[in-house]
Amino acid sequence: MDIPMTDGLDGKVAIVTGAGAREDGIGNGRAAAILLAASGASVLCVDRDIELAQRTVAMIESSGFTARAHAADVTQARDCEGMVEAALSTWERLDVLDNNVGIGSRGSVVDEDYDRWRHVMEVNVDSMFLASKAAIPAMIETGGGAIINVSSISAIRPRGLTTYSTSKAAVIGLTKAMAVDHGGEGIRVNCVAPGPVYTPMVYGRGMSDAARARRTSASVLGIEGTGWDIGHAVRFLASEHARYVTGQVLIVDGGTTLRGPERDSTG
Repeated sequence: MDIPMTDGLDGKVAIVTGAGAREDGIGNGRAAAILLAASGASVLCVDRDIELAQRTVAMIESSGFTARAHAADVTQARDCEGMVEAALSTWERLDVLDNNVGIGSRGSVVDEDYDRWRHVMEVNVDSMFLASKAAIPAMIETGGGAIINVSSISAIRPRGLTTYSTSKAAVIGLTKAMAVDHGGEGIRVNCVAPGPVYTPMVYGRGMSDAARARRTSASVLGIEGTGWDIGHAVRFLASEHARYVTGQVLIVDGGTTLRGPERDSTG
């Protein structure tokens, strides 16, 4: 009996967008990059700020794993093509793409500025379209691969975040469509929907202790999520353990979406 014991990521090559984070903080992208590297993949850590990507690479290399930093604005087609070219020129293959870049926005359609609407869509949706468009042909050349798109529970249960929620719902639609389009080419496409995890993007905005406690209490587990929780979900979906999983949304929220709106304080 053949029992799979490893992630099957040894010798694979992964691109993680948004792989940087403030100082030594663990954001979703940095966590995914570190965990993919720890599972044996060579990881191209992509960020618009090369210094943040380089810090992630230093953290990976200090543990004896393999990574390289690459600067790119993933809202630009040429930059997405360039990051794929960088992975291929360095390691001669591409197996995993973690589309992690995203920004937030608050307010209704009446409150929202149209330029802001377009910018959020560009960063949260267009970037994943462009990165996937560049990556898929390279994956096909090496027999297939896995794409993981990061959405949000706001796509499933919106609360005063119309632009953000709409963009993250579009990510789920894009995920399912790509899963259908490219499954026959050996490419699995899945989505992670994080809940209110505590990351540098959150605490960089100066969240109060009280607000942090309310977010934690929204979980039915009564615990606080971190970037590591999202990174582990990405690693699972990238691995051979998920070989029969595609077109799915993995909610990682400690059960926050199970509570009624009156008890949810995710913001």
